[in-house]
Amino acid sequence: MGSMREIKQRINATDKTSQITKAMHMVSASKLKKAERAITNFRPLTKRLTASLARVMDSDIDISHPMFESREVEKTVYILITSDRGLAGPYNASVFKAFQAYVDKHHQSKDEFTVAALGYKAFSFAKRKKYHLLNEDVIQVRDDIQFLDFQQVSDDFIKGYLKGTYDNVVVFYNKFVNTLTQKVKYQTLLPLDKSPFITEKQEEESLKYKRMYHYEPSASSVLNQLLPMVIVNVLYGMILEAKASEHAARMTAMKSATDNAKDLIRDLKLHYNRARQDAITIELTDIIGGANAVN
Repeated sequence: MGSMREIKQRINATDKTSQITKAMHMVSASKLKKAERAITNFRPLTKRLTASLARVMDSDIDISHPMFESREVEKTVYILITSDRGLAGPYNASVFKAFQAYVDKHHQSKDEFTVAALGYKAFSFAKRKKYHLLNEDVIQVRDDIQFLDFQQVSDDFIKGYLKGTYDNVVVFYNKFVNTLTQKVKYQTLLPLDKSPFITEKQEEESLKYKRMYHYEPSASSVLNQLLPMVIVNVLYGMILEAKASEHAARMTAMKSATDNAKDLIRDLKLHYNRARQDAITIELTDIIGGANAVN
């Protein structure tokens, strides 16, 4: 251990760091509450869209759409949802680790997939790995993210899927479970799974009176408008889940950092007191030795 002055400087520096981490913990806790409210408020919209789509699909037995049709996968788009900043514990690293393991298992070459990076960390990761990027610029995942922020990317992969350029779209993100738990999930965005809409249709049929709808100009035209909206809203819901996970992970990381700083300060103070006691003992020994020499 260094001198008393060095120990004192380390105590002051660690104390200032703990004040910063404590403030960041409080800020993240406040943002987490807002993110949880955003998820709760968004869920009714997703449910209404699902119900509307189920009704349209029920209107015509022969109705079909390319977004529901599975095909042989030759080119994949992977959407990585991460944060713009660090200091969030394993939040970003867990997404990268899961994505890298999935790619190593399912692909032989980088030419078989394209990455759409949402968040500065995901963009930097893709650049560092030299993956093909769907977006040329960074798409920031801010706290109040809107549909316009990722509209260009969503338009690109939807149009690419309909043209046959891409065969499926998979999203990697952190799903919010609770404050202490966030799980990395990957979900196929395209082609769409019909099961949620079938379930919604069955609930509709269980009603005492069956509703009848008339679509203008046709059910197929309405379906063409609804499906891209469903895709974008499902992706937006994943972004909200990831945002809540980010704040929870950062809050937990800052709480751990603050606790570690307090433990370090306690240890440093113990070393400082020992060094101070040793210095006092040496001074007393010198005084007594000098007095004995005079006598």
